[in-house]
Amino acid sequence: MRLGLALAGLLFASAALAAEKPTELTQLELLAEHPVDGMAAGNLSGLTRCGEEWLVVSDREDDRLYRLLPADGAWQAEAETFDAPPVPPSALPWGLRMRTWLANQVRGGELDFESISCDAKGNRYLLSEAHTALLQVGPSGMAEWLPLPEGLIRQARASGMLLRHNALLEGLTIDPAGERLWLAAERERRGLLVLHKDKGRWRCTGGCILMSEAGQLRSPLTPQSDKRYPRSFGDLSFLDGKLFSLERLEHRICRRSPTTGAEEKCWSFAAAALTQERRYPEPYGNAEALWLDKDGAWLGVDNNDLARADGERRPLLWHFKAPAGGWSAP
Repeated sequence: MRLGLALAGLLFASAALAAEKPTELTQLELLAEHPVDGMAAGNLSGLTRCGEEWLVVSDREDDRLYRLLPADGAWQAEAETFDAPPVPPSALPWGLRMRTWLANQVRGGELDFESISCDAKGNRYLLSEAHTALLQVGPSGMAEWLPLPEGLIRQARASGMLLRHNALLEGLTIDPAGERLWLAAERERRGLLVLHKDKGRWRCTGGCILMSEAGQLRSPLTPQSDKRYPRSFGDLSFLDGKLFSLERLEHRICRRSPTTGAEEKCWSFAAAALTQERRYPEPYGNAEALWLDKDGAWLGVDNNDLARADGERRPLLWHFKAPAGGWSAP
């Protein structure tokens, strides 16, 4: 009996150690790094490509998105301003809304735009974390808030998401047809949600929640420390029928099922991001924006007004080469 208990304890400890040890992932090759000039408030929080245009948003500016002009070195940002109408009522609890409002008064960015995506018609979709709301900016510059399903926030909170200040909706992507839209809840718990467009309205068809997940891990920036940080989603991208998630604590990009959110395969960008000169003082990673094409991955780095080890204080774009066999390889 004692021998059986001892063996069971040994197996449990071994399983716990195996779960703690990170899986060895293929490292993505960094092709280029581009500082971004012209974003007065910095804090590049969302990235997309709309036709031939690169677009980004800052979570500190409520009245504009930026077009990026590519160059060999620094890219230049040019502002496109818009007038956002009053935000629709939020289903978040009053206390959580007030905490978010107070924090945004101090740091700037009352709408707190965390992600941007684009459909084939040129409509831009901006995700407001502070209000769990979605702003559509048409090609003409007309801005309107999209009515989201009444049950979206209720379902998310029932699944353990959207319960904490500054841990609300962080990522957004839409399919080219503009018929399916995915949202990522950032952390504690993190999760994926999906909406379908039906007769011109966004709905929870069969439920909004794809997955909800807890868990804490060591930061690769402080591997010797016993401190743990929540697993998180930073952004989403959609390519060739698959969903891709940016997971900044683990410094990786993962391919996921668009219908279940299940993880299929992951690739790491840690080797490039964690070189001594690229390190920031924050332990949980600063990559916050993701856009993929068949040739590579583009990551936006939100420096949160901090300088990294080499002194660079501007927002950054990292361009990685696609993995061998492409993003759809088994």
